[in-house]
This record gives sequence, C-alpha cells and structure tokens, in this order.
Amino acid sequence: MTTCELIRLTRLGTTFGDQVVHRDINLAVYERDIVGLVGGSGSGKTTLMRAMIGLNQPTRGQARLFGQSLRKITIRQLNALHQRCGVLFQGGALFTALTVFENVAFPLRESRLLDESLIRQLVMMKLSMVGLEAEAATRLPSELSGGMVKRVALARALALEPELLFLDEPTSGLDPIASDAFVELLSSLHRELGFTVVMITHDLDVMHDLCTRIVVLADQHIVADGSPDEVRLVDHPFVRNFFHGGRADRVFGSDDPAEQVPVLKEPSYE
Repeated sequence: MTTCELIRLTRLGTTFGDQVVHRDINLAVYERDIVGLVGGSGSGKTTLMRAMIGLNQPTRGQARLFGQSLRKITIRQLNALHQRCGVLFQGGALFTALTVFENVAFPLRESRLLDESLIRQLVMMKLSMVGLEAEAATRLPSELSGGMVKRVALARALALEPELLFLDEPTSGLDPIASDAFVELLSSLHRELGFTVVMITHDLDVMHDLCTRIVVLADQHIVADGSPDEVRLVDHPFVRNFFHGGRADRVFGSDDPAEQVPVLKEPSYE
C-alpha cells in the first residue's frame, strides 16, 4: 500500500542576514504521521514549521505541501492549501474579544461559509468533539481554564476538518492532569479522523505517548529522524542531553542505548 506524502522539504536552507538557521533540511511527512519536532532554543523549529505551511519562504531549497511547490504558487492556491490545514498556536491564540463560539466560527466564516444555521451546527459539533459542553460557547477566553483554552483552540483548528494539523507546544502551560487529558483527546481524534500531525514539543510524555516519529533539529540541520526508540540511539550531544538520564529514562525506559550501535538515517532525495 502506498503511503501518501503530505509534506516534503528538499535541501531547504534558511538565513536571516548573516545568521544561518537551517542548512540542507530534508524531510518528508506522510499521511497519519504524528511528528514531534524537537530542538533547543533558537534551533528554528517555528521557522521550519512556517516554511512547511508556506508562511515563510526559505532562502534555498524547496518545500512542497500536498505535492505542490510553495515557491511556484499564487496566493489563491496557497489559501486553498491552507483550507486543508489546521493550526494550534502556542498558548491557544484565541481572540480575546470574541466568545468561544465566535472563535471556532472564525475559520468557517473566513472560508465564505455564510449559512449561519450550518455554522452553528458545525461549531457546536466541534466543541462537543473536544469535550466541551454547549454552555462554554458563550464564554470569553478570559473565563476559561488553561485546559479549556487548548480545547477551544483545537476545536478552531479542526473547524474545517483538516487533513494536516500543525501544533506549537500544545501542552505548554498545562498541569500534568490537563496535559494527559489533552494528549488522550488528540490521540482519540487522530484515530477517529485520521489526520496527520506536525507538532513542536519539548514534552517527553507527549513524545512517548503520542508521536510516531521524532525529528530533532540541531546544528542547523536534522540530526535524528525516527521512532522515539530509534532517536535515542543517535550519538549527538543534544540527543544525549535531552533523551537520556533522569526523567527521560523514567519516561522512555532505563535501557542504556549507548550499548547499542548508534543509527542515523539521513533521507536522500533525487
């Protein structure tokens, strides 16, 4: 069975003035993947995600979204691709002056869906889907807990039933119970709806419980790409510091990967 490729980055490089952020990034994301994008502060995770969506143009190389080059695309074509994507920004990024209902309805109205009765049905369905009661629809973001904000933001990201979901630190700011509940919700929705996920995260529990792949950014390029167990075998300073010792061993298990042969599979693109 052929797996559908939704994102491909080929020899992608990004510079800002004299600062090199990315160098020769090669990456493919496939249908139903849940990819965790990991890296230290300043490694360019958000910049890379923005390049995948077409919000940033890389300095060199190519980004393709749903098979279409983002260098050779009109605004209208890009907007059409964005209709197939959902984005959950760090902190939720809800419109503070709008109610929960209006926040979730926003992408529906932006897509020119003008039937208000249909909008109401869809908004209430999405709120129910993320585990929120109907009465939450009339609240303002300031009246919500951190976990509820994340759920509303997820409902908004899912409003147009995207094939591809981008998440920026989806569990940041949540207590462990709310974080676990959010991960279980996302896992359940992934099984039910079959969307693909690319997420920036530093949460080891999220990587262990949710991610099918982890991509590690360091030294301006991808230093590891694979399952959590495969990534832990990679002999790189960032990987050793992040994925070993203390809490990491409690999350992933205490077997010592240093006793095994380090593996780094670097994809090649013709």
